[in-house]
Order: sequence, then C-alpha cells, then structure tokens
Amino acid sequence: MTTTAELLKGAAELFPDEVVTQAHVRHLDLPQGAGRFALITLDNGFDHSKPTTFGPASLANLNTAVDQVEKEAANGEIVAVGLTGKPFIFAVGADLKGVELLKKHEEALAIGKGGHDVFKRLSGLAVPTFAYYNGAAMGGGVEVGLHCTYRTVSKAVPAFGLPEVFLGLVPGWGGCALLPNLIGPESAVKVIIENSLNQNRQLKGPQVFELGIADALFEGADFLEESLKWTASVLKGDIEVERADIDRGEAWDNAVAQGKAFADSKVHGAAPAAYRALDIIAAAKNGDLRAGFDAEDKALADLIMGGELRSGIYSFNLVQKRAKRPAGAPDKNLARPVSKVGIVGAGLMASQLALLFARRLEVPVVLTDIDQERVDKGVGYVHEEIDKLHLKGRVNQDGANRLKALVTGSLDKATAFADADFVIEAVFEEMGIKQKVFAEVEAVVPEHAILATNTSSLSITEMASQLKNPERVVGFHFFNPVAILPLLEIIRAEKTDDASLATAFAVARKLRKTSVLVKDAPAFVVNRILTRFMGSVLGAIDEGTPVEVADRALAPLGLPMSPVVLLDLVGPAVAHHVAGTLNAAFPERFGVSENLGRVVEAGKRNLYRYDSGAPELDAEVAELFQVGDTVLTEEQVRDRALDAIAEEIFLMLDEGVVAEPQDIDLCLITGAGWPFHLGGITPYLDRAGVSERVRGRKFHAPGVASVPA
Repeated sequence: MTTTAELLKGAAELFPDEVVTQAHVRHLDLPQGAGRFALITLDNGFDHSKPTTFGPASLANLNTAVDQVEKEAANGEIVAVGLTGKPFIFAVGADLKGVELLKKHEEALAIGKGGHDVFKRLSGLAVPTFAYYNGAAMGGGVEVGLHCTYRTVSKAVPAFGLPEVFLGLVPGWGGCALLPNLIGPESAVKVIIENSLNQNRQLKGPQVFELGIADALFEGADFLEESLKWTASVLKGDIEVERADIDRGEAWDNAVAQGKAFADSKVHGAAPAAYRALDIIAAAKNGDLRAGFDAEDKALADLIMGGELRSGIYSFNLVQKRAKRPAGAPDKNLARPVSKVGIVGAGLMASQLALLFARRLEVPVVLTDIDQERVDKGVGYVHEEIDKLHLKGRVNQDGANRLKALVTGSLDKATAFADADFVIEAVFEEMGIKQKVFAEVEAVVPEHAILATNTSSLSITEMASQLKNPERVVGFHFFNPVAILPLLEIIRAEKTDDASLATAFAVARKLRKTSVLVKDAPAFVVNRILTRFMGSVLGAIDEGTPVEVADRALAPLGLPMSPVVLLDLVGPAVAHHVAGTLNAAFPERFGVSENLGRVVEAGKRNLYRYDSGAPELDAEVAELFQVGDTVLTEEQVRDRALDAIAEEIFLMLDEGVVAEPQDIDLCLITGAGWPFHLGGITPYLDRAGVSERVRGRKFHAPGVASVPA
C-alpha cells in the first residue's frame, strides 16, 4: 500500500516550479501552567507579500512535521499542537501553477488524496489541535484549519474564503464535507457557492468568527499571544467551546436547493463546479466524512481535467499577472506627474470620474459644464457619494472633508484648467462636439497637459486631428459603473507620443484600474465584441425568431446577463449609436437594427418590463417591431453569435487592435464581467470548436487554458 510520503514524493515531480512551503516545529510552555505545546508554522521563506501555497513538496513538509508531533503526542511529551502561518499570511491553498500542468486523471486524483491524507492526520492526533488564522487564508489554507479541533482568527485577516468554485474546482481537501458539519449547510453554501460566484467575495476576520468557523477572535497586534492564552484556558477547562447543533433534516435539503437556484442564476448550468460541490454538501448530511473526502477526491480530479478549471486558472493569471504588466505599455519613467485633474462635463459619468480621481489620486479635481445648475449637480453628486462612504465607515470624517474640498466646479475653463496636468472630457458622444471641446481645452491648458477622452467608440485620431498638439491626446475609456468595473481601455491614436501614453498608464495604476493598450479602431475592444454579439441576436429577432428564444440562446455559456438584459443595461440609444459607428466602419459585418431604431425613436429606454418579477417584452416595444418569417432555434442563434464573436476577434488580432488573445479576454472579464470559466471567451471558442470552424485554427496553443498534450 502506498504511504502518504511516497504518494507525495511521486506527485512532486509534476510540480517542478513549486515554491515550497516549510513547516517549522517549535516548542513552548503554554501560559497558566497548561503544559508543553508544539507549534507548527507554515512559511515559504519569501517576503510577507508572497503567499504560502500547498503543492506536493509543501504537503510532504507538513506531513513530516506531523510525524514529529504525532510521536511526541503519543509519548505524552506535548499536550496540544497548534498551526499558524508567517506574519499576515496563513496559507492560500493549492499551487495553481502545478495544477494546470497535470495531464492525467490519476495524477489529479493523487493531489486530492495527498492533501486529504496529510490534513486528516491533524484531526487524528492523540491531543487537541488548534489552527491560528493569523492572516489571509484561502482554499487549502482554510481547509487545513478545518481539520483541527479548534480555531482562532485575527480581526486583521483581510481575506478568508473558499474560492475554488469561482475558479472551476470544489473545495477538495475537506471544505465541502467539513464546513457544513461545522457551521450548518446554509452558511456553508454561502461561503462555498454564493461568495465564490459573487466575484469571489472574501470574508474578513470578524465574519469568520460570526459564522462559527473560528471559536475565538483576537486583535491582530498580539494575536498569537492571545490565542495561546485562550488555548491554555481551553486545555485547563476554564473555557468550554460550545457549537450550535446542526439541523440534519429538511433545513439541510433546503440549503442545498437554495444553493442550486443561486448557481443556476449565475452560471445557468454552464460550469459544473458549483453543482459538484453541492452534491458533496448534500451527501455530507449523514456526517460520513470518509465518503465525503472520497467524493471530494473524485470531483477534484474530474474538474482538474476539465476545460472550465483550465480556463479559470487562465483567467486568474490574467487578472493577477497580465493586468499588472500591460502588454505594449511604454517606459513608466516617461510618465509626467499629475497634480490636478480637469473634467469637461458634469453628468453622471463625469461625476463618477471626479469621485474616482479625487479618492485615488488625492489631487484637486474641477468639473466644468455649460451652466451652473449642471456644475452644481455634478459636484453635489460627488459630495453625496463621499457622505455615503463616510456612513459606511470607508472614510473617516476628516477624510471625507478633505475629499469634498478637492472636488469643485467652474464655468470658466480658462481659470479651472490653467494649471491642470490631466484633462478628460465626458461629453455627448458626437465627434463635432468633442473636437470643439478639445480645441477649447487646448487653448487654456499648460503645454505638458494630457488631453484624454472617455469616448466609447469614436476615433481618437480624428478627434485630435484639428489640434496643434495631437500627440498629447489619448483615449481613456472607462466602463459603467466606474467604481465597480476594473477595466480601462487606453487607446493610442496615430500621433499619441510615449510620454502621454506613459502618463495615462501611470494614472490608471493610481486609479487601481486594469489597463489594456488598444489601437485606435472603431469601438475599441469590449464594445466592438458586444455590438457584434448583440447584433447577431437582434438580427435573429428581426428575421422572425421570438425574442425569448433568441434571448435564451446564450444561456449555456453562463454569461452574467442575457443579450436583451445587457441591451437594456447599456441603453437602446447608446447601443444603437455604437452599432451605427461600427456599421459605418464595417458595413458588411455590423448591421443597424431598424427595430432598435424604432425603439430609440419612440423614446423607450428598455425592451423588458419586470411587472411580474420576470423579464417580459414591453407590449409597446412589441408593437414597434416589424419582423420577418425566419424562425431560428436557440442552437442556431447561439452558433451564429459565437461564429460572429470568433470572426471579429480574429479580425481584431489581424488588425493589431490588441497584442494577443489574452488582452481580449482580460477586457471581457474586467470590462463586461464575462466569467472565469469561459476564460473570457477565446479558450471557450477553442474548446467548443468554434475557432476552427471559423478560421481553421485555434486562438491558443495546446496547454494554454487546456490540458497539456
């Protein structure tokens, strides 16, 4: 029979680049004369900003440490064992770099079994075990603590969770089986399913305690010291840990059903991870942990060999790594300092920008518009939002006062922008208006000032063509809502110079945005793809396909919203305008829906009504539609839309709109909320055979967002 040590030694060959975590054992005498204690500290030897992960070699090191304390416990040399991490980081789970290299189901099964075999030993020791969550804990970092008898958590823990479902996995080292038996199925479903599918929402230290995952909560400054005092009190019997009884009846089944309904609302059955996790939670109702762990091993191996997990890791790497090093960005040393920002316009978008610039750059921001009422309304909006931040505890009173003082308004551009280093326009989407605004601004700003435009589809080159210094004009396209969506498309026009571009990227970094360098091309990246996508669906409707059929067609992808719901969010007028821009540039691929034009002309702001609680086509909109007699199936609409998306992406890459497919995917994930399990979109198009159907080749080489050959 293969031992745990042998299993991990064999698996280690599959993780050649693992950053190995050490497990140091030290001994100390507990307070209050409670006895001799063994403390295992996880530490990968790097600086505190580098996470501690678990690969085969790391698990082997923890296994060796458990060998030592197991003997000491059996011999009566210690009264308990504790487990903690290096300062600020407990552990963040499996080594994803190695996971994506696995080629065979049995290799993946070995990783799951190896983790279980090591972690289970903590619960099998002859003495109580304590996990001290002193810092960030995710995935396997959370699960190793669940195998301990008791847990404490620091109030300062910034991130705690089980993100596996978000990536396309299940919590596979005990999370699905142990957590519902600890805190109940309803809370476990929230942590494992709902938090993961809500953009990987994390818990803070106090929430970990409130949920009952941890038995005690202490301040961060003296966390370990207080945890050891608490441990001593528990061992001496002065503190008795009480946990609520778990309802193993109908409430358990209801929690699983609610989890399934939530998963359906988010991924529409398109990604299997949430459903596999719910199956294990459902089976954990009888408390059979051995069966639960076996089910976790099987699910983990199946999912590791599936495309959704590979796409999830690919997506994770995009937002964690590529986003921090934008392809094609100029030397950051060319960037000029920005000590004041001007904004032309004071509408909703401009006001959101003003709040963001003030909060992140902490420099004066001045709004201008055509009349005082608009200016006052814009400044008032910013001040109200700052007050809301104060009420939520996001800023203190002094901070709120400082932010308010930074945001002002003016009708006089000459005075307002005379010392501005960065001016961005957010006015009506019409070329003549924007050219006029830029001419006015250029006449009053310093020679070094950057002129930025938030246009969503118009040519930056044409916008700058009438200026004396077009080299300082750059596209700076935000996505609405500004505070939530991370993407910032930075567009280089034909004459934009490196210094202006470098300054734009430097500002983006300070705004904490994910920036992607984009060539000046119609509608740039996200709007171009979404318009082609929605155009296919609208075209099917115009031809005669019922709205509800066309709108359901893309549900199997698990997109955040259906095409018509997205159209309503964008607004028919905006969508129609962008479609017109792209139709003028590429009439052979981008149509303009006459039906949508009628909706806009009638002043309708939405196609759907929600009077019944579910989306239904507005009767007035239905009366405006004039359709043909060609009725497509959902599959036909879906194939047409996916083919259109693939064709457009290939053409954008041919044109050099972005450097690589990875930039397209990063834009869709961070600017349109497209899910990790699709990898943005190009890995899915490869996996579904769409890429080869359209162009005869895939976007990616074997092993990229897929199982290595």
